[in-house]
Amino acid sequence: MLTIGRQDPGTGRRLQARERYCSSAVAAAGTRELQNAHREAAIGMSLRHSGHVHVDLPAGGTLATMDLSLFFAGTAGSVPSARRGLPALLVRRGGERILIDCGEGTQRQLVRSVGLADLTDVFLTHLHADHWLGLPGMLKSFELRDREKPLTVHGPPGTSALLERMRPVYGRPRYGLTIRDLEPDEPVRRDDLQVVPFAVRHRGTAFGYALLEDGRPGRFDAELAERLGVTPGPDFGRLQRGETIAGVAPEQVMGRPRAGRRVVVTGDTAPTDAVVVAAHRADLLVHEATFLHEDVDRAAATLHSTARQAAQVAADAEVRLLALTHLSSRYSGGEIRDEARAVFADTEVPRDFDTIEIPLPERGEPELVRWDGGSHGRARAAAAAAALESSS
Repeated sequence: MLTIGRQDPGTGRRLQARERYCSSAVAAAGTRELQNAHREAAIGMSLRHSGHVHVDLPAGGTLATMDLSLFFAGTAGSVPSARRGLPALLVRRGGERILIDCGEGTQRQLVRSVGLADLTDVFLTHLHADHWLGLPGMLKSFELRDREKPLTVHGPPGTSALLERMRPVYGRPRYGLTIRDLEPDEPVRRDDLQVVPFAVRHRGTAFGYALLEDGRPGRFDAELAERLGVTPGPDFGRLQRGETIAGVAPEQVMGRPRAGRRVVVTGDTAPTDAVVVAAHRADLLVHEATFLHEDVDRAAATLHSTARQAAQVAADAEVRLLALTHLSSRYSGGEIRDEARAVFADTEVPRDFDTIEIPLPERGEPELVRWDGGSHGRARAAAAAAALESSS
């Protein structure tokens, strides 16, 4: 099992943090019961996923080298602007392509940037129109281009009923479409990755998602293994996968297991302890920041977050990098970034088509890569091809 958060319900630190998040408008509305419910749910999620990281080395050893990046296809909130499309986030991990939210115009955003890939899964954070209205058209486009690979759409309760009402738009795709209503803390596993939904604070049922890689084996000391009598070659692989070879146990030549990467996406939410718990020491937290703090009362009334509040969540969760999205059209982005960085320095505000690359911790820090018309991606592909050719 993987730990996706830690919290001591016996201390006052989280309670004090929650008080910082809440504006006078929220307190006046009598939301303490709702806050406590989310806190209890978050603690329950943490306990159910706590424990030691169990590691099995994949036979192909791909986990250690798998690329992980997030492509921001749409970063606006509620309505599009000339520079920002409606919410859509493409997670690229090896051959997996996972889309989180699909606002109106998402497929065109993808077509004019990185291409409309054959998605492996779609996850909706909630059922407000700006987060799903682009999905029916995309499902139909997949059918028209003879997609064959099955697709699953996941979302909060009500997702299947909503998309069933949209059947006249996209029909019954031949590629096999599954629509799943999820419950909080119901993990979706894809090989060595779990996607775990958790309840956030927004109007109606709304989820954030924690993307959790399985733990990785510790470093293998090949020289020590050989000195202990293990023959280089297939026996090295068997030893790394947990077998005892020639009397040598894996723990004699393997370092301590290393945690997998963790990415948390909040969707729309007011500040909540559930995010602090789920994002504890995450490599990346993607948090909404619809407003500046001067509009904190409006944020509270609509159950959104200000840039300052999102930054405080990131600081409390001790994340490596915070990315702010879902910006109101009244802001350009710089003022959101500056307000957040006053609280949490490692903050970025991606624009449409920007990417955040998340290397393994020992290989560097998460990095925002500004969109340059695709030349960066082409350069990376060329470098990878050159490296493959030189190694063959």
